[in-house]
Amino acid sequence: MTRVCLIGTDDSDLRYELLSRETARAALATYDLDQPFENSVALSTVSLGSAVALINDLNWYLVRFTDYAFIKEPSISETEWLSRELAAEVRDRELPPEETDQRLCVFGVEDGALVEPMYVTRVDGEIPSYDLRDVDETIVVRVTKSEFSG
Repeated sequence: MTRVCLIGTDDSDLRYELLSRETARAALATYDLDQPFENSVALSTVSLGSAVALINDLNWYLVRFTDYAFIKEPSISETEWLSRELAAEVRDRELPPEETDQRLCVFGVEDGALVEPMYVTRVDGEIPSYDLRDVDETIVVRVTKSEFSG
């Protein structure tokens, strides 16, 4: 199953914002929602294509109430997420899945919340250690060239 994770802005309650609006609520009605991080909404879809389509359907809300949208596609990586933009490039066959692993955004996780992203490149197959602060864990998000240099 492909996972989608939406991370809300600091000034919104993402779950409330999505479920209080009829169109978003209808789009999410068939999914089991959970919250892996503070102010997040996550769900499973059947494929990368359906994950990108769902995110596109929710775009109006995502622009207003989210900081990030991630997709985890097990056929690409069991542990690393893809940014929304990178997932769309793979779905649209603009980038082969095996070429998605060089540019990374590593988030610290502290008390269940994502903190301070650190942009790094994979060196000899290894990811540099997260060193912006002491954190409980990290999550790795593969990003596009423009997101990395932007």
